[in-house]
Amino acid sequence: MHDPLTAAEYKAIANTIELPTNAFIDGSFRPANSGKTFTTANPATGKTLAEVASCDASDVDFAVAKAKAAFDDGRWHLLSPGERKAVLLKFAKLLEENRHELAVMESLDSGKPIRECQTVDVPDTIHTIRWHAELIDKLYDNTAPVGSRALTMIVREPIGVVGAVLPWNFPLLMLAWKIGPALAAGCSVVVKPAQETTLTALRVAELAHEAGIPAGVLNVVTGGGKEVGEPIGMHMDVDMVTFTGSTPTGRRFLRYAADSNLKRLVLECGGKNPAVVLEDAEDLDLVAEQVVTGAFWNMGENCSATSRLIVHSSIKDELLQRIGAYMREWKTGDPLDPENRIGALVSKAHFEKVKFYLDDVKKEKLALVLGGETHKGIYVEPTVVDGVTRSSRLFQEEIFGPILSVTTFNSLAEAVALANDTPYGLTASVYTGSLRKAIKLSREIRAGVVTVNCFGEGDATTPFGGYKESGFGGRDKSIFAHDQYTELKTIWIDVSERSVDETVR
Repeated sequence: MHDPLTAAEYKAIANTIELPTNAFIDGSFRPANSGKTFTTANPATGKTLAEVASCDASDVDFAVAKAKAAFDDGRWHLLSPGERKAVLLKFAKLLEENRHELAVMESLDSGKPIRECQTVDVPDTIHTIRWHAELIDKLYDNTAPVGSRALTMIVREPIGVVGAVLPWNFPLLMLAWKIGPALAAGCSVVVKPAQETTLTALRVAELAHEAGIPAGVLNVVTGGGKEVGEPIGMHMDVDMVTFTGSTPTGRRFLRYAADSNLKRLVLECGGKNPAVVLEDAEDLDLVAEQVVTGAFWNMGENCSATSRLIVHSSIKDELLQRIGAYMREWKTGDPLDPENRIGALVSKAHFEKVKFYLDDVKKEKLALVLGGETHKGIYVEPTVVDGVTRSSRLFQEEIFGPILSVTTFNSLAEAVALANDTPYGLTASVYTGSLRKAIKLSREIRAGVVTVNCFGEGDATTPFGGYKESGFGGRDKSIFAHDQYTELKTIWIDVSERSVDETVR
């Protein structure tokens, strides 16, 4: 599946691709009820890609009504596990057959490098759908040890209508993380993609319907947060919201749940993740490569980006030299050229936010070690800043751009304290040659995912989510994600002799 094309081939697809423009509700594309549209543009060029339906609460009401009707009549969740599995596997096959189109669409809409879309985002999206499809007929319910007078069954049932609110940084992959387990569990789903990156969600919904997912089971409502996200959060017939995005927006969904039907929430919010490098790290070339990947992959527009390098003072200079060598491989430029590893930031507004943090380097008189340049008002070079203290905004705040801050320590206790000194707790990386220290730090760093001697998020089998202000309520990926889209029901059956005698009489 990892069969990247040439830049010319990608551009040929871009020139001929048919982009979806309307919301996908009840098995077909529909314009917004108001007739309004918004412009989605290619962030790398500023050119308009499409005019997309700008939906509002009336469209949300329609989509939720169709999703609820689909759930209530059982057209999806009452299928046998094997039948749902077969449909989702066909869905994954259609995604694979259209992988080049999806990769190009994703790159055009988000500014992401095509090499990442083609070799990471699209394959992982397909794998996620397949993994949850295969899980459907391998989950067993339970009985409880209640003795001979009763039979107690503990069963999972789909929660109902799920609202899935997506971020703009990994549109395809976050969509799969949500709809994979939700559809596998038998739920109906109403998706709100980020307004900046709507196109691939619409195409995926079309392919899902083609695969056999019934009308009303998977819907995509396009538009802004106030117009679409809030009505989903407040809707009395939405049983659950799964959200990935900023911590402030996650707080709003908590309020929506409290002010409506106390719907279940799964929040995956921000991160300010440390890469802690001890003085006994065995291979500084490997460390440098992994730190660079962790900080700059997807232009740093990644909630799990290791944007804080916390390194022992005795090896800092040597490690920074090696980081500089690996950064030469990270070329910045046209996202549709597979030679480039840094594409455009998602929007002009986000570029200005990231540039604001670059300006802090001068204000705080920090050492700009590498990078720091901007291009064409949308590109930011990979940047390394040394001498960052825990009081700096670069240390505390999620930048969501290609900026790596460097802070030194001299003791293990100091390293742990620095790693934990943010409001977030999503991911962390530890680099050491000592198994004992690796285990100690992995336990003491308060984060939902800790990797040792590598950067990563695990795979489809491992849960992903965070501590503190990085979110709560559940996890994406793994069997735990499947369970959060279900309700747990206890069925107690009295089989005592008394009940049998009364039945006979």
